[in-house]
Amino acid sequence: MQALTLNHVLAYRSDMPLPELADGEALIKLHLAGICSTDLELVKGYAGFSGIPGHEFVGTVVTVADDKHNDWLNRRVVGSINIGCNVCDICRRDGPAHCLNRTVLGIRNRDGVFADYFSLPVRNLYAVPDDVSDQAAVFTEPLAAAVRIIAQIETLPIVDIAVVGPGRLGLLIAKVLSLAGYRVTVLGRSAASLALPQQWQLATGLVADIADNRFDCVVDASGQAAGFAQALRIVKPRGTLVLKSTFAANEAVDMSKVVVYEINIIGSRCGPFADALALLGANKLPVETMIDGCYALEDGPAAFEHAARTGVRKILLQPEKLAASSMPEIGQ
Repeated sequence: MQALTLNHVLAYRSDMPLPELADGEALIKLHLAGICSTDLELVKGYAGFSGIPGHEFVGTVVTVADDKHNDWLNRRVVGSINIGCNVCDICRRDGPAHCLNRTVLGIRNRDGVFADYFSLPVRNLYAVPDDVSDQAAVFTEPLAAAVRIIAQIETLPIVDIAVVGPGRLGLLIAKVLSLAGYRVTVLGRSAASLALPQQWQLATGLVADIADNRFDCVVDASGQAAGFAQALRIVKPRGTLVLKSTFAANEAVDMSKVVVYEINIIGSRCGPFADALALLGANKLPVETMIDGCYALEDGPAAFEHAARTGVRKILLQPEKLAASSMPEIGQ
């Protein structure tokens, strides 16, 4: 089968073996996969990953390891990315996302979805409703990560929220928080970066123009150390700073404000897939407007180059090239 592999350098291969299924697993045929900021950071060396990257997907179950799971055959699915040991206390109490022995699809000790076929435990799968398109369903994983923030801050006295970073994840976060009733402002480094948030009817601003200590809560979805520094600058004393960025960097950050002004820092990662699918089914977010291109797997390195450009949001991968006559307007 064909796949993108990462071993210090991203490469396309057409000679990869099919995954071997363990008990309780399903073999999934890829429809669409999304390149996210974490994937771009993996190429830079984040997490020391080696193998097939990719974790945002929609596909169809083609084989299951156990007959008891035959009801999943031929179903269109998305899937949560953490595979826990189901034995340790942390896994049992807090779930697989925090299991110290977990593998993570395309990120930690497990091959991901940038391939014709990949595997996941059936317990990680979620059926995609018929009225949710592949182009929308591929956003389920990052949308779930955005929804996660609501549960983390809902008991805190927060009204005004700034989202630093109007990119792939930041835009989803801002819209989800707005739908939940918060007063949200999306902050970017340039006017051009704010065009799509404005199209989504979100308040916007340039982060450099924001006064110090302005917001009750700031979500850093910038993907870089400079964005974190700006987020810390504009959060109020005793305010809340939610960290959503994962990136490979060694920049020093002055953390004295965290101590002096007792800033509440919350790490935030994976979220509820069922809630994300419900939002997609209700047509609450125009996620397809985030798609800036779609490439075949064999053009994966070019797709990554495109995804890394400033201002680009979601680039998708699919197994085969589309015929020129059937290429959507977003395609490459």
